[in-house]
Formats: sequence, C-alpha cells, structure tokens
Amino acid sequence: MRKIWLKRAAGFLALSLVIVLVLWFAWPRPIAVDIARVNSGPMEVTVDDEAKTRVRHIYTVSAPVAGKVLRTSRHVGDQVIADETVVAIMQPTTPGFLDVRSREELQAAVAAAEAAVKVAEHEVHRIEAGLEFSRTELRRAQALAPTEAIPARALDKARLDVESNLAALGNAKAQLDVRRSERASVAARLIDPTSAATPANPACCIQIRAPVTGSVLKLIQESEAVVQAGAPLIEIGDPRDLEIAAELLSTDAVRIKPGSPVRIDGWGGPPIRGRVKRVDPAGFMKVSALGIEEQRVLTVIDFVDPPGAWDRLGHDYRVIVYVTIWSADNALTVPVSALFRKGDEWAVFAIKDGRARTTPIQIGRRNNRVAEVLSGVSAGDRVVLHPSDRVSDGVAVAERETR
Repeated sequence: MRKIWLKRAAGFLALSLVIVLVLWFAWPRPIAVDIARVNSGPMEVTVDDEAKTRVRHIYTVSAPVAGKVLRTSRHVGDQVIADETVVAIMQPTTPGFLDVRSREELQAAVAAAEAAVKVAEHEVHRIEAGLEFSRTELRRAQALAPTEAIPARALDKARLDVESNLAALGNAKAQLDVRRSERASVAARLIDPTSAATPANPACCIQIRAPVTGSVLKLIQESEAVVQAGAPLIEIGDPRDLEIAAELLSTDAVRIKPGSPVRIDGWGGPPIRGRVKRVDPAGFMKVSALGIEEQRVLTVIDFVDPPGAWDRLGHDYRVIVYVTIWSADNALTVPVSALFRKGDEWAVFAIKDGRARTTPIQIGRRNNRVAEVLSGVSAGDRVVLHPSDRVSDGVAVAERETR
C-alpha cells in the first residue's frame, strides 16, 4: 500500500512539474524594444543638400582673333599677374591644301598676271619713248621761239605734250605696280602648307596676358591647336575669394531667406559657418540621378568663419550645406522613429507600468531626427523606437539590452 502511495505521489509531482514548465514557456514575455525619452533642448530645422565651392569672379581668357594657339607652359594653380604674365601665344595659321583643279586654276592665273605685267612694262617703255621725243621737241621750240621762227602756239603745244606724257608715264608705272601686286597675290595662294615656315619674328605673334592677378583654375586649350576668334583658352581667378553655390529644390528654396545661418560640412574637415547671400528669383530644370525632372534654384552662400578655417578648400570642391530655416532654444522633442500614424493623427507608444500605451500626440516642426511635441507627452516620458507589428496597445515591453 505504501509503495502505491509513493508511486502516486511521484506521478503527481512529475505532472505538476510538467504543468509548471508548460505554463512557464507559454506565459507571454515582455517584448524587447528600443526606448528613448522625450527631452527638452535646442532644436533646428534645416534644408540639407550637396553643393560646391566656386571662385566668386572667374575670368575666361579667349582668343582675340582666329589663328594657331601654341601649347601653353602654364599649369593649374600657377600664379599670374595682371598685364604681365603671358598666358597664351597665338600665331597665324598655315595655308590650306590645294586640290588639283584649284592648283591648275591658280597657275593659269599666275601666267595671266605675268602677261599683264609684261603688257604694263611695254606700255611704260612706249610712254617713256614718247616723253623723250616730246622733250626734244620742246627744246627745239624753245630755241626757235626768240627768233619768232615758229608761232607761240607751237611752243605751248610742245609744253602740253611733255606734261601729258609725264602724266601718262606716272599712270603706266602705277598700272605696272598693280599688275605686279596681282601676280604676287596669286603666286602667294600657291604656297604649299608643308613648306610654309613658322614665323621667326616675334612681332608677328600675339601674346595674350592675364587680365587679373590670381591663379590658373582651368586650362581649356592646353595643346597647340587652330582656334576661332572668341574660343576660350584659360580660366583665371582668385582661389581665396570663394563662395558656395547650392542648387536646392524650389520647394526648399522658398523657405530660405537671405541671411539665414548655414552649417557647411562633408568636405573633409570640421564644420564651417556660413550665411545665405542670395536666392535666385529664377529656377531651372535639372534631371536627377534617378532620371526625375526637378526644378532647382541656385542659392549662393558666403563663409562666415575666417579664411583660416576653410583655406584648404578650392574651386569646385564638394560640400554639404545645412541651411537653418527654423530654430528654438528649448523645444520638447521626440525621436521621429517613434512616430506612427493612427487615423489622421500622430501617435507614439508611451511606456507606463511596463506596458506600451498608444498615446496620440500633436507635433509641430520636425527634421530628420526629432519632431517638436506640442501636446500629448511630457519631458522624461519614455517611448518605443521603431515599433514593430508585435507592439500593440497594452502589450508588455522591456528595454532591449545593448552589447
């Protein structure tokens, strides 16, 4: 009888242990969550975007005439002095190649010009002979005139013939010069470009000097090439005179005012202070990296910190700007990751007595980290961050341990 009783007691204990274990495993455990507190402190709302630095005044040196620009000896970063440093040298271009037909036509034109020169030379000789004859006749008339052997009209006629022949001779010589110049002009068009020598006289070239004192920012035309008038050659500016150009979305630009403080970061050094100088009144369309058409507005930002804080920056350097559009010294804030929508309102899971309670709140301004709380929670309240679908109203929660 005693053995039977012991067996029953042992079975009862085993069954009780099993029941306790089942209840222990089945009992709901608190859900591990990340927890943050509602705090009071400074808060600011910013417009964040990529931007780039640029020299405030860039001077582009262009070719004044069409010609051949020689390879420059300047490099990016070289210092130049206004009206002293030669930044480019230009020479006349070599003549172009001639096809067979054009060459034959020019050779025929040279032959015709040579014949015209000979005709003009013969005309000069003819007029010179006539002039010599008229001068002889004038001397005879002058010798006979005192004896009245010839009438006075004959003496006047002899003088007229001399003057006429002198004028004709001058005209014939001028015509001869014209024909010779025409022959030289046609012959010059036959010059072969392979035999055209580079001018040795420096006076034939154009030396382009720096318009301002500064540094070379960009070599647009570095190698020797034939360029047209107005072709850009080199860019010059003062790298110490920097500003920042930010192309912001038009929806963000309308919230920015000139004079707004700016924090400049993401350039490889400590944050720098800046100030909005100008927001352009006109926007432009820009296609984003994802192929989306966006309306952008150019916003110019000046540095507030002394040059020693940003002297390592140069022209066209990438930076990230944070333009402040609103700030408060003592605002009640809650992390944005704790917010979720409940109907048309915002809400958070506030922790009370170890359980998550759905708490509607009213928020004001917000940035990418925190939101301003207008009502619903108080400073010091604990809220659940990144609530999952396992978290609901009244569920037990516990703070997740961090390693």
